[in-house]
Amino acid sequence: MGGAKMTTKQACGEQTCQQVVDRYFLEHRAKLIDIAAFLDRVDRAGGAIVDKPDYRIAALFEALNVLSDGRPNSAARVLTIFSDMTAGLPQSAEGVKRAEGAAKAEEVV
Repeated sequence: MGGAKMTTKQACGEQTCQQVVDRYFLEHRAKLIDIAAFLDRVDRAGGAIVDKPDYRIAALFEALNVLSDGRPNSAARVLTIFSDMTAGLPQSAEGVKRAEGAAKAEEVV
């Protein structure tokens, strides 16, 4: 049964831009509304979103800028923003009770 591997397009069938939008728009619209609601909650809680944002909020805004710049490979570029690029491994996980979801700027090597 050797042979060429099927590409994603071959396995899923060709979809037009309109078909992709028709199928996935509402799901992703809801995700953006969820992000907006989260930022509203941070703002109402006294979070300084604009002046001196938490590094995670700053990463979120950086990712939103990537989504609106019109350049290709936005998923990979957003993933890089939220990736911890520190070179060294922590000596201990003592005291760590959660994942941060974004690296602090001073920690990136």
